[in-house]
Amino acid sequence: MAAPLSAGRLALYAVLAVLGALVGVAGGLVQAGWFPGGLTLALLALAGLCYGGLTAARTRAGGMAPGAGWLVAVLLLTDSRPEGDFLFGAGLGSWAFLLGGMVVAVMCATLPKVPQPDGSSVRLGK
Repeated sequence: MAAPLSAGRLALYAVLAVLGALVGVAGGLVQAGWFPGGLTLALLALAGLCYGGLTAARTRAGGMAPGAGWLVAVLLLTDSRPEGDFLFGAGLGSWAFLLGGMVVAVMCATLPKVPQPDGSSVRLGK
């Protein structure tokens, strides 16, 4: 069952999406500058934020919100300017950041088990 949608939950999703966008911008700057450590750091930051959102919201949407914010920010950063400048180069690291980030976000958002509330370890209904 889905958790009830309230103003607090919507605010949490909005904050998670903004944090995901910030991680996307920071990761875009770091991944090429400190290759391969920056790429690893950027992907780990995204994974931590998505899993943290999943745990904080206790819903899968909590894991999707940072991934959606990250994706929007990264797609906006891949667009070139009229002067021909762009943030991402054509190297292997940029592709690994783009595709790896999408894979990490989808993996965290579709984890098979959302953390259960504190209490008995017995399944409900038994």
